[in-house]
Amino acid sequence: MKFGVFQVSRKGGREKNEDRMGYCYTRDVVMFALADGMGGHPEGEMAAQLALQTLAARFQLLAKPRLPDPSAFLRDSVMLAHQELLAYAKGRGLTDTPRTTVVVCIAQGGAAFWAHCGDSRLYIVREGELLARTRDHSYTELQEALGRGSEKVNRNVLFTCLGSPGRPMVDIQGPLSLQMGDRLMLCSDGLWSQVSDAAIIGTLGAKALPDAVPDLVELALRQGGAKSDNVTVLALEWEGEDEAAAETEGLSTRSLHESAFATTIQAALLEQMEPKAQLDEDEIERAVEEINATIKRVAQKKG
Repeated sequence: MKFGVFQVSRKGGREKNEDRMGYCYTRDVVMFALADGMGGHPEGEMAAQLALQTLAARFQLLAKPRLPDPSAFLRDSVMLAHQELLAYAKGRGLTDTPRTTVVVCIAQGGAAFWAHCGDSRLYIVREGELLARTRDHSYTELQEALGRGSEKVNRNVLFTCLGSPGRPMVDIQGPLSLQMGDRLMLCSDGLWSQVSDAAIIGTLGAKALPDAVPDLVELALRQGGAKSDNVTVLALEWEGEDEAAAETEGLSTRSLHESAFATTIQAALLEQMEPKAQLDEDEIERAVEEINATIKRVAQKKG
């Protein structure tokens, strides 16, 4: 497996950067994730960090070196991140729970699988054409999907996120077969709120990632001006799994041992947390079993 990657995160006009991003990989699978901590709630940066840390911990546990079921992994892991935010708030007696959006993509077996909650986005572009884009969990996109005007709807108002009191909505999609040269981009709303889809798609299709990503980020910052939101972009160029990939310049996982795991998701904020917040394998599995049991109960009631 081989891929190129480029990432940029800028604070913009905000006091702090509450976006987090990173990727993990084994010999046979790679996971990219991005989270945008939500303003108006406490510790947005911690919410984003906890979400990514939870995803990375479970990826390390289950990718041996492939994930048995990428879609199930996405469903369970995102829900587990939500549960960790609730537990974090309860353990500290917070009157409000830290909240975050999240978008995460898995590439395995030459195909992409992805999930999101909130309005952080995934774009997939092939030869300058849009193959897929996530639909925001916002009232703006809901109104547009229903064919109604959205002029009076605040695009910043989301109807679901991780850390919310109710069970979050998580959209899961894939598999989508990947071809060499496909571009996959994860971004926070600081980018797409200021740069049109047409400009994003055109730039990703026309330029190499080391040029396209910084150009898009700088454009968003200029458009946002002094009050620009945090702008974070994590982009991948798929270079394949066959022999042709050997001639490309991207990151290769071929030399990794079957049990090896690599990650860029850092625990920069975890020193502020109590040891109990650090997930071990038993805690992860117990939490996932509880989530699966809840899903089954809900499905039985609907049936």
